[in-house]
Amino acid sequence: MGTVALFILTIAAIVFSAGGILASRFFTKSVYNPQKGQPYECGIPTSGTPWSQFHIGYYLYAIVFLLFEVELVFMYPWAVIVQKIGVGALVEMFAFIVVLFIGFLYAHKKGALKWM
Repeated sequence: MGTVALFILTIAAIVFSAGGILASRFFTKSVYNPQKGQPYECGIPTSGTPWSQFHIGYYLYAIVFLLFEVELVFMYPWAVIVQKIGVGALVEMFAFIVVLFIGFLYAHKKGALKWM
């Protein structure tokens, strides 16, 4: 049953994906416009090359942000059923938060949270 269901799901995913792409190509006009190929800068005409390097601080800040967003993804289901799962889960979540807090302190010490 599991293999057949996976096969059917894969075929359905391919059919829906290809069908959406083919429908968009069939129902829309394809007119080439050189302006569509230019990088978009919030309505302001671009100046210089679009290939510019970013400061590494932006990357570090984004990684730390994602770390704490993933923490919330794990905490929400736990908070919904915390009374059903008991004290052991409370201790485990406390350990999880402590580990994340140590990581936060490390990132703060290294300056990953300083905004340029």
